[in-house]
Amino acid sequence: MDDSPQRRATENYRRRLAERGMARFEVLGRETDRALIRSLARQLAEEGPEAERLRTAVSQGLAGRTPRKGGILEALRRSPLVGEDVVPPRPFEPGREVDL
Repeated sequence: MDDSPQRRATENYRRRLAERGMARFEVLGRETDRALIRSLARQLAEEGPEAERLRTAVSQGLAGRTPRKGGILEALRRSPLVGEDVVPPRPFEPGREVDL
């Protein structure tokens, strides 16, 4: 396995983070929320009463919003086309000649 200086530096950095009880992770969000999410993460990473207050407030704000599976299927079932026998027209194309 490659033991390049860059890889060792990354492993050492992540080990030091783990020793401090920290972890790196990636989140997806809107570009406009980038500063907000970074600020929130920075404040949550700090120890103290302000971080606990913020953690409690965010947890309470998200309470009851459990992630669910089947969201797309549920949206499709709410479609006004449910139950309609709609078959989109599809033109027949014979394709091209293939020389085997």
